[in-house]
Amino acid sequence: MLRRVVEPLVDLVLPRVCAGCGRPGCQLCPGCAALLSRPRLATPRRHPDGFPPTVAAGAYAGPVRPVVNAFKERGRAELAAPLGAALALAVVVVRAAAGDHGPVVLVPLPSSRAALRERGRDHVGELTSAALRELRRAGVPATTERLLGRRGRVRDSAGLDARQRRANLAGTFVLRAPVRPGRGLVVLVDDVVSSGASMTEAAAVLLPSAGRHDTPVVAAVVAATPRGRSRPVVEPGPGVFTVRHP
Repeated sequence: MLRRVVEPLVDLVLPRVCAGCGRPGCQLCPGCAALLSRPRLATPRRHPDGFPPTVAAGAYAGPVRPVVNAFKERGRAELAAPLGAALALAVVVVRAAAGDHGPVVLVPLPSSRAALRERGRDHVGELTSAALRELRRAGVPATTERLLGRRGRVRDSAGLDARQRRANLAGTFVLRAPVRPGRGLVVLVDDVVSSGASMTEAAAVLLPSAGRHDTPVVAAVVAATPRGRSRPVVEPGPGVFTVRHP
């Protein structure tokens, strides 16, 4: 009852609008939420050598782009729940595509110190925590470990091609802790993949440690920049996850 009383009052002071399309009365409308329930393999235009198998919950285009940016850059932290559910869906699909049905270890890509200072928060960490809750709620054995750290400064990647981005990121990620045997499938997680340079560099740092235990490294993201026709991936089955529209 309290919620029924308080929410209309909040809407009067701070009207809620869909972060994707601007529809009033909701934070994420059903139509925009549905766009984050279409898993696909991420396919960078210039596929970097070493790019891990990566599944995105949706395309980083149309209404999905402002939804992600509202969460990432504009402080709309309430979007962590639906975006975390989308990330969890991508994790389940990449797990199935890898032929693995055991536990998963989510490894968030670390943001730069400058980005953390500018945003005042670790948005990838928030997404990872939300995805972890969704996975456990669905009965998927999952943990998260911050195996990667970040060092040094990189120049703005705007205008760089995939090879230049990879060179720009070389040496950026460091292994903070080794991959422990028997923990499960290692899944790198991030919000968006575009050129694939960051994900490729992060996978290259993890692979030597994971390879000692024959542990594959895959990746899952909320959205991927579309590069032509998407390739199909294994579906997780009906009713596993719902990207809620608060």
